[in-house]
Amino acid sequence: MKIINGWLDQAIQCKSPNFNQRPQNDISLLVIHNISLPPGEFGGGNIQSFFQNQLNPTLHPYFQTISDLQVSSHLLIDRQGVMTQFVSLHDRAWHAGQSSFQGVENCNDYSIGIELEGTDDLAYSEDQYQSLAKVTRQLLANYPKLTADRITGHDQIAPGRKTDPGSAFDWVYFRSLIKESDS
Repeated sequence: MKIINGWLDQAIQCKSPNFNQRPQNDISLLVIHNISLPPGEFGGGNIQSFFQNQLNPTLHPYFQTISDLQVSSHLLIDRQGVMTQFVSLHDRAWHAGQSSFQGVENCNDYSIGIELEGTDDLAYSEDQYQSLAKVTRQLLANYPKLTADRITGHDQIAPGRKTDPGSAFDWVYFRSLIKESDS
């Protein structure tokens, strides 16, 4: 896997209009999220439509509550481990919202956001963990200010407001996958 001009060569490109320029290109944080649309359902392309401002509000009652939102993430990893990239890593995706990490606000300014197709309380797939570990190792190799201790969940940067990736995410296992490549 390579990063070429901010794009992962092994990810499907599905460009979102929901991004802007970072104040500086100082990437130093990785934020893990989860998403499923409608909640608890997987597949169907609704996440891709949502991040492209093309979600049809008539397809599901929940979509009526979110169809006007303009959000994005850098990457989505689906249940099969397939990666879709929406925003260049060089740009600021709109994934974190009101947030703070170690006293520094506006995490979108300096973070990469990765969405896992899932819910807080349903186990993530082995394919997802493997893809997430693979891309994380690549990010750690390419962005010197991004370190293993600067990988966090959305719940940690927006406590009380967000709960993802949730109790189903196995942080110990994920971190062991990252360390495997170091040896």
